[in-house]
Amino acid sequence: MPHSLTYPTPAPENLLNRELSILAFQRRVLAQAADDNVPLLERLKYLCIVSSNMDEFFEIRVAGIKEQIKQGSANYAGLSPKNHYRQISQEVHEIIAEQYALLNDAILPGLAKESIVFLRRSLWTAEQSAWVREYFENQVMPILTPVGLDPAHPFPRLLNKSLNFVVELEGRDAFGRSSNIAIVQAPRALPRVIRLPRELTGLEHGFVFLSSVLHAFVGELFPGMNVLGCYQFRVTRNSDLFVDEEEVKDLRKTLQGELQQRNYGDAVRMEVADNASPQMVEFLQQQFGLSRDEVYRVPGIVNLVRLMQVPDWVDRPDLKFKPFVPSLPKSLDKRADLFAEIQARDVLLHHPFQSFEPVIELLRDAADDPNVVAIRMTVYRTGTDSVLMEQLLRAARKGKEVNVVVELMARFDEEANINWAAKLEDAGAHVVYGVFGYKTHAKMLLIVRREEDRNGHQFLRRYVHLGTGNYHPRTARFYTDFGLLTANEEICADVHEIFKQLTGLGHAEELRHLWQSPFSMQRNVIAAIDAEAEAARQGRKGRIIAKMNALMEPQTIQALYMASQSGVEIDLIVRGACALRPGVPGLSENIKVRSVVGRFLEHTRVFYFHADGEEQVYLSSADWMDRNFFRRIESCFPILDAKLKRRVIREGLKPYLADNSQAWEMDGNGHYRRRSPRANAATHNAQTLLMLEFGG
Repeated sequence: MPHSLTYPTPAPENLLNRELSILAFQRRVLAQAADDNVPLLERLKYLCIVSSNMDEFFEIRVAGIKEQIKQGSANYAGLSPKNHYRQISQEVHEIIAEQYALLNDAILPGLAKESIVFLRRSLWTAEQSAWVREYFENQVMPILTPVGLDPAHPFPRLLNKSLNFVVELEGRDAFGRSSNIAIVQAPRALPRVIRLPRELTGLEHGFVFLSSVLHAFVGELFPGMNVLGCYQFRVTRNSDLFVDEEEVKDLRKTLQGELQQRNYGDAVRMEVADNASPQMVEFLQQQFGLSRDEVYRVPGIVNLVRLMQVPDWVDRPDLKFKPFVPSLPKSLDKRADLFAEIQARDVLLHHPFQSFEPVIELLRDAADDPNVVAIRMTVYRTGTDSVLMEQLLRAARKGKEVNVVVELMARFDEEANINWAAKLEDAGAHVVYGVFGYKTHAKMLLIVRREEDRNGHQFLRRYVHLGTGNYHPRTARFYTDFGLLTANEEICADVHEIFKQLTGLGHAEELRHLWQSPFSMQRNVIAAIDAEAEAARQGRKGRIIAKMNALMEPQTIQALYMASQSGVEIDLIVRGACALRPGVPGLSENIKVRSVVGRFLEHTRVFYFHADGEEQVYLSSADWMDRNFFRRIESCFPILDAKLKRRVIREGLKPYLADNSQAWEMDGNGHYRRRSPRANAATHNAQTLLMLEFGG
């Protein structure tokens, strides 16, 4: 596969560690939960987001490092896997401790002041206790399966991230058995948070945790036995999927088999209540083959992710972000003919500040329009309930030529995508799974429509949507992304060429405007960086601004280092992991790195090159990472319309460089400092500014 070797890999000391950089991002998210200026229920959500992110971090990143330890390999930054793992473990333990301190000392007390209370079982009144007992007996106990451990009942296989209880017992049961340990797994059908009737609590919102219910009445599961202790715990497992290219005959069937095993991978972490007895913790460690460092004793429930539902149950607008209604572009505001509008001019959509509805409407119109003869689309993440997929199904049932490239290896969305693939095939669509070994991550929609010219001659015109984010209407309300609607024939021809690669066979043709992974994207990114460096060496202006989610690819980082040393001014807006070290004398004095964490998840990929005043602007589905450049099919597309180009710069870059409220500046050691306005200076918040500009 083509692979640019313009620059060597930087020396290990000039690259920051990926996993530690990811954890630094979790600290920035946690800072949102600690921010008194953020509404209280939103702070709770940020706390839950950290837990969700940590789950995936262990399931994929930590699991991978444990595999490296088994194999005795060294990672690219020069650290041995064991030393790498020790650093990660120490950092994670600190983050978890801060997270629970924030929950117990700030957020829960703050919610209690607002009459949103999670009632501790030690404080239940007699009436509340009676209600909870009835709930336990009618709603919980009938579906529990307690397992007393003995030679006939070995330690059960526990689902990944499931809520479980280890119970210490004494006495003999009806058969004379004296097993002193039992395991109770809470079925996923049970809610982890239960609302109590208002008349019982005198509170607007009174809740109890399922764990409290089980702790209170666990003795009912073991009649005649004495319960000495009951402790909740949760195990995180290796959830990465491995599919052998040489063994696969049908990717969908193979994945369906692999998904069944995902919940039972090797354990990589155990969370357990901090009041668990040492002997019970040691017993569980042995069962899962975990070391002491891989155990996280927590002062509270072991799965904070389940608290994410609570803000949706609580009708307190004053404790949430003010509702935001995205607007429509003026040209589309009056239910215009979308095909005519796109034919007349390119349309730029900036989500979530502008609505995702035009993309849905375009697909809906295409399904209904008798002149539309073909639709092609890539699907990476779209969700289990997708209006876009429903429109594709409608189009296929109406006899249109519908071709869908479904990425079955989209991590944690495999099952949803398999289900959509089956439905699309049943409706008559042609479904393929891209190119094995290369995830299809490009966001592309191509519509072919039969039209007539002024002389009445028929011809086929193509319409395209390209985006930086997924075809997922829900996340389009919370992720910042750009989308381009265009009928530019050369861009449409490029997209058509990529679809030919994905569905057929043959050599990759040279594209006119798009940069494509794995063939040309890294090469073109480095060429654009080099062009700025050459301009600076010749005394002209060299300027690069790039916004992305992660920056890890070593050769691109080396190209940026060399450009900095040539005098190019470089601003990088990197939300998450960044291996580049900015501001290091002799290496990167002219490079600044910042991260913006706010109400919306920053997801846009925008690349700006001064290009001797031409100002080239590209939008992309790809971050500057090895996987995006070499192991995925990605698209990077230029904004050719001068007006739209100015919009991308004005909306997607400049506000983030001026942000002194939600922006964090990174130093050469990978540490971040939150920006704040100087004395008497105005506060600049990029997302707030864009909401004010676009709010409908």
